[in-house]
Amino acid sequence: MGQKFYVTTPIYYVNDSPHIGHAYTTIAADVLARYHRACGHQTWFLTGADEHGVKIVKAAAEKGLTPRQLADSVVVHFQEFWKFLNISNDDFIRTSDARHEKRLQAIMERLLQRDQVYQGKYEGWYDEGQEEFVTESAARENQYQSAISGKPLVRYSEPSWFFRLSQWREKLLAYIQAHPEFIRPESRRNEVLSKLADGLEDLSISRSLAKLDNWGVSLPNDPTHCVYVWIDALSNYITALGYPPIGQEGDQGRWDFWPASLQLIGKDILWFHTVYWPCLLMALDVPLPRTIFAHGWWTSEGKKMSKSLGNFVSREVITELCNEYSRDAFRYFVLREVPFGADGDFSRQAFQLRYNVDLANGVGNLLARTVNMIGRYFQAQVPQPDPSAGAQPVQQAAEALIAAAGPAMEQCRFNAYLDKVQDLVNATNKFIDVTEPFKLAKDATQRQRLGGILYACAEAVRLVLSYLEPFMPDKAAEGLSQLGLAGPRRLDQVGRWGLLTPGQALGKAAMLFPRKL
Repeated sequence: MGQKFYVTTPIYYVNDSPHIGHAYTTIAADVLARYHRACGHQTWFLTGADEHGVKIVKAAAEKGLTPRQLADSVVVHFQEFWKFLNISNDDFIRTSDARHEKRLQAIMERLLQRDQVYQGKYEGWYDEGQEEFVTESAARENQYQSAISGKPLVRYSEPSWFFRLSQWREKLLAYIQAHPEFIRPESRRNEVLSKLADGLEDLSISRSLAKLDNWGVSLPNDPTHCVYVWIDALSNYITALGYPPIGQEGDQGRWDFWPASLQLIGKDILWFHTVYWPCLLMALDVPLPRTIFAHGWWTSEGKKMSKSLGNFVSREVITELCNEYSRDAFRYFVLREVPFGADGDFSRQAFQLRYNVDLANGVGNLLARTVNMIGRYFQAQVPQPDPSAGAQPVQQAAEALIAAAGPAMEQCRFNAYLDKVQDLVNATNKFIDVTEPFKLAKDATQRQRLGGILYACAEAVRLVLSYLEPFMPDKAAEGLSQLGLAGPRRLDQVGRWGLLTPGQALGKAAMLFPRKL
């Protein structure tokens, strides 16, 4: 059957439109999915929308809509935006989907049968923005305001159903300690371990449906209550694969992708995914995902993003940038500029500089020089390789890229992967500057060496574009067509040195990345 790769993004709340934070996670997942497909792995990529919870109900009321009307009107913005950014997700799940709701109820039935859920009363502080319960000590420490949004916490007191979360603390601790790859980066793993050391309380996992305008998935044993939004949302990663089976279409064929290879999240939802989620899976006797990776946050122009400050990198701003520079340039920038896992700052100046240096002066210039010289000196046909060309530095940079690509992707070190791509670009441009093919072309006795130099340049460009394809599918395909290469390419087949065929006709030269002033 071959290796399987299952990657997920969080499912995004529909109380607001998509912005750079949503785009960042989703582009990263897309690049990973494209890379694994290119390596011949069976791949499944899931994203979607989280549509239940108190803040959805409140956002809908503020707009004079029902929660369903709000969800239906906002979810299309995400779906359309992912198409615009060329996101290749295999599935898009909504927590209001019947397939999800029925399987979530089946999950709750299993928890009840295993005595993992009991009735009690919840009284305490609640962060409505995060849909999170807050302990008295944490509430007091933050002056009874949300640690994320700064908005006042809400005092809740009502009957509730509880999940025996505390029962799983020791097993979870042991698992995290035995599996260092489970939570990444290491700083986030340490953060979770430190917080777990303080203990765990059982988790209230239901809300009164009447207080939520009947918007939610009702408990199978208590139709007056609905499932807590985080249990609802987290379950999507397995309900989308057909778990538990309920005798419907989709029950077969996808479950063998579990456990997830990689679940990408923002660091603000780390606790839910690394504590609630694995404990829930343990209670269901379902294997845990291999890796949960929490990336950092974006600021804008050196400040926290704010609509009032005018520095909010919204869907509209991203669309404008993509139309000016190309969507592939935006995809490249967000994964090149900042180590994945760290916080980063977005600025138009940094975007333009990265575009001009890496893409216009780097990749694009190398492609143009190579195609134009082969067109001029070899009738637009790939020349013969020649060992006397002295292309060892170029080939060494190519071999370094080939060797580093897999481990970099495995560790979500996108910028390190792209560093190796740029090392090959720089080595090849330097090779051209040193060997000066345009001078050799004037000496008929140097034709063989000239051909060898340009073959090495063309082969380097082929590898650069092949390894860029998961990040920049459109531009890579355009560039490869200039080398006379078309159609789908398997990286595990084309990602090695020396595959260009001498005599192969090149395509028409064109500016891949016009310089921006």
